Amino acid sequence: MIAFCTKDCNWPLSYQTCSAVLSLTQNTFRFGRPGVECYCQHESGAAVIHLQFLINEGALVSALADDSVHLWNLRQKRPAVLHSLKFNKERITFCHLPFQSKWLYIGSERGNIHIVNVESFTLSGYTIMWNKAIELSSKAHPGPVVHISDNPMDEGKLIIGFESGIVVLWDLKSKRADYRYTYDEAIHSVAWHHEGKQFICSHSDGTLTIWNIKSPAKPAQTITPHGKQPKDGKKPEPCKPILKVEYKTTRAGDPFMIFSGGLSYDTVGRRPCLTVMHGKSTAVLEMDYPIVDFLTLCETPYSNDFQEPYAVVVLLEKDLVVIDLAQNGYPIFENPYPMMIHESPVTCCEYLADCPVDLIPALYSVGSRQKRQGYSKKEWPISGGNWGLGTQSYPEIIITGHADGSVKFWDASAIMLQVLYKLKTAKVFEKVRCKEDKPNTEIVDEDPFAIQLMSWCPESRMLCVAGVSAHIIIYRFSKQEITTEVVQLLEVRLQCEVNDLESPDGGGDQTPAPPTPITSPSPQNATPQTHPSTSSNSSDGMRDNIPCLKVRSSPLKQSPGYQVELVVQLVWVSGEPPQQISSLAINSCYGLVVFGNSNGLAVVDYLQKTVLLNMGTVELYGSDPYQRQPRSPRKSRQPSGGLCDINEGSATSEDRCKSPTSVLMSNHQQFYNGGGRGAKMSRKLSLPTELKPDLDNRDNSFSRSRSSSVTSIDKESREAITSFYFCETYTRKADGGLTPSLWVGTSLGTLLAISLNMPPVGEQRLLQPVIVSPSGTFIRLKGSIIRMAFLDSTGSFVPPALEPWYEPNAPANGEERDKVRKRRPVSVSPSTSQELNENQYAVVCSEKQAKVFSLPSQTCAFKHNITETSFVLRADVVQINAGICLACFCANGHIMTLSLPGLRPLLDVNYLPLTDMRIARTFCFTNLGQALYLTSPTEIQRITYSQEVCENLQEMLGELFTPVETPEAPNRGFFKGLFGGGAQSLDREELFGETGAGKAPRSLAQHIPGPGGIEGMKGAASGIVGDLARARIALDERGQKLGEAEERTAAMMASADSFSKHAHEMMLKCKDKKWYQF
Repeated sequence: MIAFCTKDCNWPLSYQTCSAVLSLTQNTFRFGRPGVECYCQHESGAAVIHLQFLINEGALVSALADDSVHLWNLRQKRPAVLHSLKFNKERITFCHLPFQSKWLYIGSERGNIHIVNVESFTLSGYTIMWNKAIELSSKAHPGPVVHISDNPMDEGKLIIGFESGIVVLWDLKSKRADYRYTYDEAIHSVAWHHEGKQFICSHSDGTLTIWNIKSPAKPAQTITPHGKQPKDGKKPEPCKPILKVEYKTTRAGDPFMIFSGGLSYDTVGRRPCLTVMHGKSTAVLEMDYPIVDFLTLCETPYSNDFQEPYAVVVLLEKDLVVIDLAQNGYPIFENPYPMMIHESPVTCCEYLADCPVDLIPALYSVGSRQKRQGYSKKEWPISGGNWGLGTQSYPEIIITGHADGSVKFWDASAIMLQVLYKLKTAKVFEKVRCKEDKPNTEIVDEDPFAIQLMSWCPESRMLCVAGVSAHIIIYRFSKQEITTEVVQLLEVRLQCEVNDLESPDGGGDQTPAPPTPITSPSPQNATPQTHPSTSSNSSDGMRDNIPCLKVRSSPLKQSPGYQVELVVQLVWVSGEPPQQISSLAINSCYGLVVFGNSNGLAVVDYLQKTVLLNMGTVELYGSDPYQRQPRSPRKSRQPSGGLCDINEGSATSEDRCKSPTSVLMSNHQQFYNGGGRGAKMSRKLSLPTELKPDLDNRDNSFSRSRSSSVTSIDKESREAITSFYFCETYTRKADGGLTPSLWVGTSLGTLLAISLNMPPVGEQRLLQPVIVSPSGTFIRLKGSIIRMAFLDSTGSFVPPALEPWYEPNAPANGEERDKVRKRRPVSVSPSTSQELNENQYAVVCSEKQAKVFSLPSQTCAFKHNITETSFVLRADVVQINAGICLACFCANGHIMTLSLPGLRPLLDVNYLPLTDMRIARTFCFTNLGQALYLTSPTEIQRITYSQEVCENLQEMLGELFTPVETPEAPNRGFFKGLFGGGAQSLDREELFGETGAGKAPRSLAQHIPGPGGIEGMKGAASGIVGDLARARIALDERGQKLGEAEERTAAMMASADSFSKHAHEMMLKCKDKKWYQF
């Protein structure tokens, strides 16, 4: 069993040889064999400072920073607290539970040691006071207790380490100290030799002292492993503290001394190290992150036998490493746990349930080639627990974008996560070796490659990511390795004028305007570009036509997996930085990518590597109420690389958009999509990892109610693009058939339709241009548009047109090249359509309301006001069982579902009041009633609102505790048994029990019954193991009642004995007296 904690300041690690479990501080996780995982949490939220297993008993003791001790029951699938003990007067600093003992030693900050019965969780009257332990050996207080352990060969001898450097060997029976050992430097840890004749201490000056128990005057040996030895015989230079040391012996060779810390102070910048000393060899193992704790795994649980260590578990701040001690070079085991999520903070995530069945094997096949070489050939040593038998059979994938620019794909089909594939987007750009070489065009101070948005097509496996430096990268999946000589690049100027900041007033729900087609000519017919260079600075130092990041110019070797297809970058315009991307969408059937921000949107054809449309938001309406000159970008001829650049012409700085620092953006837009960011000198990016709850600002932004009327918006507010949706639908009222289209949602509640005139598939698709033109149709809602979807006349979901995956790097004469790529047909029933006289429904959800429109008539069929006092943060059209619904998550913490197309409320649960912006930015729904969000930069929380999943959840959970046969105790041998050698046992019950030690003061600690007792187990027992659990509960109840009856009987017998004794004394006293003497 393995257990550790990974938050706050103290980080314990514990191991049990019979099962496997892992724990985290406030949020407690337990892991056994790969696939066995559990999550639980202390109610107090205090940091865990120590963990101790009851080996092969199915229980765990945890000590918290609030001076409470808890006993966890691991025999049930959902662990629960059985007992708690809250200390009132002393702070807990250390805990020790001997093997096969029920008495727990607890050391305190005052230097005292208290003893707890883990069965009843009551304090014993036996207490070791610090003044008794040290007596006259020191005039000052020895400090807190930092170590407690019993002698491996004599359970009646207890070694106590104090922080000041004093070690005491305490005789439990005689209640006095046998020996006291004093050293000048503070002690951090103590470890025994298995024979019980020596122990080793680690100190704050980087030294190790080895003591003989019967020679307390001075250490038998003093070692400074990493200190420089002076030639004149003087004391070595002090080193960093050795925080922990373990001393393990073997039958066939030299012992192992393993410790963390102790490096020389002159090793500045060196990574944290774990040192393994074995005989004459010393191995220094560098770690990627600071070491929190480590634990040596041994063949036997008995401390009085040769330990035979075979592995070391090292807990790092962001990882868990297991080192193989049995192989040369000490290789590490391949970690099956999802610890890679800790490498870099998560900035965004996507969740997909019921994905294509061949997707996970494809990602796993390419991801397996990314694994490091040199792993240990042995199996993962932590193998406790059993897998759950859940009925969930559909595959699930989670995609996480990180602050370092990496994208990770996770298999979430089971209870635990398993990493499938990792993509590093930063490889596309030039590396900055030092801060002096850092370009002055970056718009963020830290993490310029951080992922902000992702759009993924599972069927075609096309991936598009948007970063915080206003860059978009399009990836195509391939199983072949290629080398790209030149990375394809498009640079886009996306801006709007000051006078373009207001959109036309929309009267009513929809106002179709006369269409004004704005087409994108073929690149072959475009005029040459007007600016001399795509990266130029004016004479006064104004940055213009410069991207924020520099794409690498050297050849790029791309391994199997996701390979770069195209890079799109927004450039600086007359000294103004590009606004960050607020919305993103990709469609594999059309070969198009669309992205938008607070200035407008751009449509890119990634097959022809050209920009099709680059417009401000107001220009999308199709008519200009202010009679301005159109400023659509003029297409230029492709440069020699075959790419097209966009230049919107010259304009003065007064005609440009204002910097986001001076523009009043809506609070929700900045909150949900990251908002606009400006120059690096004036603002700094706030990634989800840096978001701190500001109550004043949050309350202001959450309670602010915005009107859908344009006249109520400030004149200088900017209409930003918030959502996209590709679909074959009706873009105008007069349309008689379905046509490809792009629907655009804005922050002012406007839904606009853009027509797409696609060339024929095949070779013609690569030769003829795609015609993109606003249709003039727009629909108005209250609040910012969040989500769009389309239904057919029967109410079934209409998926976007898509393209099945094919191998892009297949040979020219291969079968993959001969496959005809066809998009999935849209399912529409003609008979039903004729009866209803409508062909489609458009589902639109804003942050205030949801509407369903009939197409092509564009009449509002259904309407539902979701919230008046709050606003919707995330909405998705998801499939549950045989139907579909609209799932919404509001800022007030409510999760709601609405039927489609009728918009009838189905569910409204107050789940999670929003206290962290990270939750709002990462919350997402998926099919089959599941959702996901980030509770911290490195913790993903999955939830479900499906009754079917809830019913099967108990069976999906794994069994944490699997009892095994306890190994035999070491043989004492004939001569040791004859002459009294070998381990000495101790009757702790007689020594620490109430009969021998009495009761502890009630004011010292308070016993608190836990919710995981008998009543808690009744509620937890269900499923296949329910009958067995209930039988076990009945036995426990019977045993508890019998125990109570036995205690009452013993009390009555004691009372009867006392009464008989007093009666006999009275009889003897009055025996010889006469009647008149009474």
